[in-house]
Amino acid sequence: MNVHLYQIIIVGISSVMMYLGIKEFAKREAGQTVLKLIVRLMVWGGMSLFAVYPDFTLVLAKVIGVVDNFNAVVMMGFLMVFLLIFKLLSAIEKIEQNISEITRKEALNEAHDRIEALRLELKDRNQGTEGREG
Repeated sequence: MNVHLYQIIIVGISSVMMYLGIKEFAKREAGQTVLKLIVRLMVWGGMSLFAVYPDFTLVLAKVIGVVDNFNAVVMMGFLMVFLLIFKLLSAIEKIEQNISEITRKEALNEAHDRIEALRLELKDRNQGTEGREG
């Protein structure tokens, strides 16, 4: 059995992505669910499977109706697309978390400022009524 460079690259990247997915899930990082872990393992595991057993793609190609064997190009294309999608989703989740954190902090600051303003207003009212009574 001949081992090609693209097979090594795909299995390596797939292994890293599956490891990162399991690690993120184990650490209970925000946004990590069982569904995301299963999807990640299926996608990257499937990529590894196709890389290790490229003849399986021929069977799949015959079932679908594609006759030419362009496994390496298709696999690299899928790999790049999946890698980009996962990185984009990760970046979007981090941005959403940052926006939520900033929004919460801003709301707390605004509430604190409002409370301080009401406290000063009450203090002024109390001093004003005490001055009239005395």
